[in-house]
Amino acid sequence: MENSESKLIDGYPYIAYHKQEIGEIEMIKKSGEFLRWMDERRTVRDFSDKPVPKQVIDHLILTASTAPSGAHKQPWTFCAVSDAVIKKQIREAAEKEEYESYNKRMPDEWLEALKPLGTDWHKPFLETAPWLIVAFKRNYEFGEDHKKINNYYVSESLGLACGFMLAAIHHAGLVTLTHTPSPMNFLSKVLQRPDNEKPFLLLPVGYPAEECFIPDIKRKALNEVAVYY
Repeated sequence: MENSESKLIDGYPYIAYHKQEIGEIEMIKKSGEFLRWMDERRTVRDFSDKPVPKQVIDHLILTASTAPSGAHKQPWTFCAVSDAVIKKQIREAAEKEEYESYNKRMPDEWLEALKPLGTDWHKPFLETAPWLIVAFKRNYEFGEDHKKINNYYVSESLGLACGFMLAAIHHAGLVTLTHTPSPMNFLSKVLQRPDNEKPFLLLPVGYPAEECFIPDIKRKALNEVAVYY
């Protein structure tokens, strides 16, 4: 039975949506506070091995899963790794690929662009951080009789979800690094993922090391990133 808070539209169930409206002054204040908070977020490569409760990781993954997705297919799987043996396997495989990239695959222009960031093929954080969260994109699902059912806007959807997760990690008082070893197929093998899942992003999650330095770099100003019409 329908009520004022729910109804069928074209045969599908809908529920009423309400969001408390706030005044312009409060809106400007809240958006400015969030900007300043997010502007404190930084990529970190020096991690502490201090443990992080599993419940926090649960919350991070569920927050990421609130992101919009193509046709609401939610085409993602987040693999959370704390096992030391598996983390070591991931580090060894990642460093093998990264060594090839830094020494053979990446052009000089790219290597020059990376110099101010202090990154190279060594990836100790993959073992030091208490958790690794590996985001996999689900290109399709399996229906009846093992028939493939396509998902839509998979990369875009997972990119949004990972953005939500970055904000959630920062909000939880933790740090991370967006790591994309190329190619990343070794992650599917190490974590024994099915054929319909492909690795998208690897996020080490934890506290910054007691001695932690980050590059002194600046973000672009509003007039460099926005055009108003």
